[in-house]
Amino acid sequence: MERISLSNSAFEGDNNAYLFSDGSETVLIDTGDWMATTREQLEAALADRRLGFDDVDRIFLTHWHHDHCGLAGEIQAESGAEVYVHADDAALVEGDEDAWDEMYDRQKRYFAEWGMPEPKQEVLLEHMADGETTVETPTVTAFEDGDTFSFDDTELEVVHTSGHAAGLSMFEADLDGGRAVFSGDALLPVYTPNVGGADVRVEQPLAKYLRALQGIVDADYDRAWPGHRDPIDDPADRARHIIDHHEERSWRVLDALDRKGPCDTWTVSADLFGDLEGIHILHGPGESYAHLEHLERAGTVVREDTEYRLADGVSDELAATDGERWELEY
Repeated sequence: MERISLSNSAFEGDNNAYLFSDGSETVLIDTGDWMATTREQLEAALADRRLGFDDVDRIFLTHWHHDHCGLAGEIQAESGAEVYVHADDAALVEGDEDAWDEMYDRQKRYFAEWGMPEPKQEVLLEHMADGETTVETPTVTAFEDGDTFSFDDTELEVVHTSGHAAGLSMFEADLDGGRAVFSGDALLPVYTPNVGGADVRVEQPLAKYLRALQGIVDADYDRAWPGHRDPIDDPADRARHIIDHHEERSWRVLDALDRKGPCDTWTVSADLFGDLEGIHILHGPGESYAHLEHLERAGTVVREDTEYRLADGVSDELAATDGERWELEY
């Protein structure tokens, strides 16, 4: 297995595509985005190994986001490669118009529900339109959690890790004498993957993502190969760190509600993240919503129409802690 680093202007850092080419099949995990620079980089990396797009036999996608599946259609058009993705993301990867219309409609409903100002909505919609692509989309084969795929001496096992995206999946494999995982955006070495905004189709996004992180802790992998940046040598420790990060963020949400009183998601987001531009206009309130929804189900926060407030007695409990925090229920 070889890691191919591909440029990406997003804050997560360079994308990774993973190449298996020592046996009878040539296999990729993720392809990077559809930009010309990325295409040139991937073509050059394959050419260094005396390969081309037309040599690729199979492509496994971690999820539907364009920076992971952008070139799958072009590669498939040249090689006839079979493209695999989780069933929850299959329609989006294939470019199904109904699925995309449903996504856009749901986003707009959430923008209004979150209290996103109209000018910010316009900026965000323009930003997302700039990122749309007309490149060829692939025909996909859908998989489910627990499915396994074998090629040469490698077996990949699917681990569904919904949260950041509905169909986000990792692939477990035995590599270099240890148990490794290709973690996509479920586990990143620097940033914490956005939940709530990155895929508004996901119900209870924070709860699902926390369960996925706990699964990574329990699996105790020897190494994670993420969708961006460098490999992670202690995946369980990184997963625990992200769990702690989300508990800290929930405390910040409670503090914002305690100081500001009843308010909408956009107001909480502004308190947490300040003024937002570009795709962060989606990610900031999306993440705030994920935490507010999680705290509401835990009974710590009450929602009234589009506003949230602390449940009765919680403000007094916050004051009584004198800076010491009780463990939030996850």
